[in-house]
Amino acid sequence: MSIRDQISSYRRGEDERRRQTIGTVNRETIEGYLWSIPYLAAFVVFLLWPLVKGLYMSFHDWNPLFPSESTWIGLENYIQIVNDPFFWSALWNTIYFVALTVPTMVVLSLGLALGVNRNVAGKKVLRTIFFSPYVLTIAVVAIVWLELLSVDFGPINYYLGILLGISPQWLTSRLLAMPSLAVTTIWWLLGFNFIILLAGRQSIPERLYEAARLDGAGTWRAFRDITLPQMRNSILFVVIIQFILQFQVFGQPYIMTGGGPAQSTRTIVYYLYQSAFNQQAYGYAAAIGYILFAILVGISLINYFVIGGDADE
Repeated sequence: MSIRDQISSYRRGEDERRRQTIGTVNRETIEGYLWSIPYLAAFVVFLLWPLVKGLYMSFHDWNPLFPSESTWIGLENYIQIVNDPFFWSALWNTIYFVALTVPTMVVLSLGLALGVNRNVAGKKVLRTIFFSPYVLTIAVVAIVWLELLSVDFGPINYYLGILLGISPQWLTSRLLAMPSLAVTTIWWLLGFNFIILLAGRQSIPERLYEAARLDGAGTWRAFRDITLPQMRNSILFVVIIQFILQFQVFGQPYIMTGGGPAQSTRTIVYYLYQSAFNQQAYGYAAAIGYILFAILVGISLINYFVIGGDADE
């Protein structure tokens, strides 16, 4: 095509784009807005409006039957939370649970991802096995582990009794209850992290490792200088997601321990649930929810700046 023909074709394209413009807005932009309306409607109805309504409720002594009769109390709910020992106990329990689960899941899933990425027999079968627990609901997972950890009839205590002559009280001991919930959670969610990190590892060009081997780099040096920097975004995603999820843990203590023994497994979300539905303190529960929201935002920002660092530079 000659230069003249190219210029003519370009001008025809410009004229066509000009005809597809309505006022000062491109037709594609208008179509994009139209296609996004269903999502925006769902976002407003199911996320934005509950957020605003929850914030409004947190400043009231909320009456769920007659909302118009709710009493404005300002920051009283938040002041009460600061002075509430049960809230601080629930916060500590949640932090303890997060400390048990998140680092363990990240390290184990990274190890599994790097191991399966090697040329090992049955890689597809291993991927299926590692990921399969994640497809279960928390109710199923909790019931399965209730049976496994049963003191009198559970297989874990059965074999521990044969081998070591012990029968730990997994879910009724203050020392063992939270670690037991942590093990349940790790088993359940490890596969999700594994898949994300495996995808991150497989996106690294193999030529980088070949160049490192030519330079005499060993396995540890290649892991430190290539694998970790290249997988930083994947690791950051997994860490932030798991912090957010585990700070909102509810199903495991609700089904497996009921917050016990002696409230040692009562987490923030479980305490929020009790405040709202057991004590009918909906405004107080909404305030707890917003404090949890602030904590999650702060943790996400810390993780982003600490782990993310200058990833984009």
